[in-house]
Amino acid sequence: MSVADKSVKKKGGLGETVSVIVQALLLALVIRTLLFQPFSIPSGSMRPTLLEGDYLFVTKWAYGYSRYSMPFSPNLFSGRIWGSSPERGDVVVFKYPPNPSLDYIKRVVGLPGDRIQMREGQLFINGVAVPRAKVGQIDNPDITEVDRPVDVYRETLPNGVSYDTLDLTPNSIGDNTREFVVPAGHYFMMGDNRDNSTDSRFTVGFVPEENLVGRANIIFFSIADGASPLELWKWPGSLRPGRLFTMVN
Repeated sequence: MSVADKSVKKKGGLGETVSVIVQALLLALVIRTLLFQPFSIPSGSMRPTLLEGDYLFVTKWAYGYSRYSMPFSPNLFSGRIWGSSPERGDVVVFKYPPNPSLDYIKRVVGLPGDRIQMREGQLFINGVAVPRAKVGQIDNPDITEVDRPVDVYRETLPNGVSYDTLDLTPNSIGDNTREFVVPAGHYFMMGDNRDNSTDSRFTVGFVPEENLVGRANIIFFSIADGASPLELWKWPGSLRPGRLFTMVN
């Protein structure tokens, strides 16, 4: 084989490597834009359902696509394409309306046209109290974020979706609100950690359907104590094996 032949072979090998890398990046971009997006829980607002250190897959196609479905949210079009409406009880990742560069995750409790109000810690939808039953207490700081027992209440929405909520502080500022009327094309979001959640009762306000990113579906990894998944040496003490590959309810 001549020196020229060897040179051609080396160049071909480099070109193939670059091609494979580019194809892999494009495939990852398509998957992230159209199918799944990984998301890490940054705060305790969805405790006990979701904990800081939970890593989720968010289904991007669940509600169709908007500009916020794409990386960097380019202003290519408005509204949603192939849109589908979320259901009550869905846990949704969305862009924070006052600052769309931020991702929030909450539960949908109010649909367009609904009247939403909190009275003495109980959720009312269209004037009807959502059934709320005390199911016990949790005395685990990893779940509650406080070093004391916390009351847990099970709510059941009109469509039958049930989930647990925490009551950290009776008669807190969010336990009694005015009545909110959800505008057309918007949703009312609340965190399951009712006394420690910035949601539609406060600065989040009504969430436009355009801001929906996707539905939280599955926890694929979970680690406590603020540890990073890359800190393998912390796994023996901080990994939450019971939460791996569990569905988000």
